[in-house]
Order: sequence, then structure tokens, then C-alpha cells
Amino acid sequence: MSGADLSRIVAIVPVRSLSGAKSRLGEPLDPEERAELILALLRRTVSAALAARRLDGVAVVSQDAELLTQARAMGAASFLQESDGLNEGLSETRDSACTEATAVLVLPADLPAVSAEAIERLVEAGEETARREPERPVVVLVPDRHGTGTNALLVAPPNAIEFRFGEGSRAAHAAEAIAAGATYVELDGPLAFDLDTPEDLREADMGGLDHEAGR
Repeated sequence: MSGADLSRIVAIVPVRSLSGAKSRLGEPLDPEERAELILALLRRTVSAALAARRLDGVAVVSQDAELLTQARAMGAASFLQESDGLNEGLSETRDSACTEATAVLVLPADLPAVSAEAIERLVEAGEETARREPERPVVVLVPDRHGTGTNALLVAPPNAIEFRFGEGSRAAHAAEAIAAGATYVELDGPLAFDLDTPEDLREADMGGLDHEAGR
């Protein structure tokens, strides 16, 4: 396994679909409102990633062709997932659409506080780590507020570890990094807030996400 090179980073933004995503928000939102919310979140994520100076590309991966059309209109590249499952879709995109990348940043589209500044802080942590230990791969992870999930994941080189999103992904990604001999770093900050429950939605609304969604 080669060391880390963060000279060309591509962000991979996974999104399930306009119809099925964020089903746990079904009580406060009807299907049309959920679709509007997903597009607002995706627009915010793509805009932030495109504005981040240290990123060289943004690829949205989904099984939803309509959503990918929307992503292209936002300025992102798109990748139609053929397999089932989040980790499988991320691996497909990494191996097919990120062949020129020296690192990938997995950035789920459910982070209401995402910004170019937060993304650049994460990349800076990876760059500093790579400078200290240039011979080792680098994995930088932002855990969720509950301390068990993964809200953002920077991996250099792109295939240094397997993706382990799902229940207990924070520990699973840390174990992958250790097994790969990578330098593993965790960060806190605004990317630790993800949108999963009605309570999360109310907090995000206070930040103006409802206005972006047109609700």
C-alpha cells in the first residue's frame, strides 16, 4: 500500500433517491416535501464541495436517474449505481468514476451544516497528517453526534480501506484503517450534524434549510 497523496481529491456524494430517502422523516414531511428537502440538501452539499478549493471534482452517485439529472444541473458529475447498497455504490464510483483521483472524500448529502470551510478543514487535517507520515495511507473521519456513525470520510489513496458505512461504521472504519497501516484521524465540527430524525429537522430548519427547500 502506497502513502497518501492529496493532490487530486474527488468528493463522492451518495444519495439514495428522491422517493425513498429520509423515510424516518415521514411523520413531519409528506413524500413531496421529503423530495424537496433531499434536493435542498444535495444543492447545499454540491455547492459547498464545488467551492472548496482543495477538491478537484464532485461526483453524485445514486440509483435515481432523475436525481442525477438534477445533480448535473448543479454542476456535479453523476454516476448511476448498478449495485445495491451504500458501500457497494461508493466502491463502484471510486473504481469507475474516480480513476484519476489520488484521494476520495465521501460526503453524504444529509449534513445541513456542510460548508466549503468545513470541507477544507477536513482536507487540511489530511494534508498535515500526510506531511508527518508521508509513507502511510491517511484516513480522516468525522463521526456523527452519537459517536457511532461516519458523517464524512477522507481516504488517501482511494482504495486504502473498504467502505463500512452502516451501523457501527465509526469503529469499522477505524479498524479498517489500522489493518491497512494507515494514519487515522478523527475531527469534530459542523459536519458531525446529520439529518435523521424529526428533531434533527427542526434544528436544521432553524438554520434556514426550510427556506432553501422552498417550504
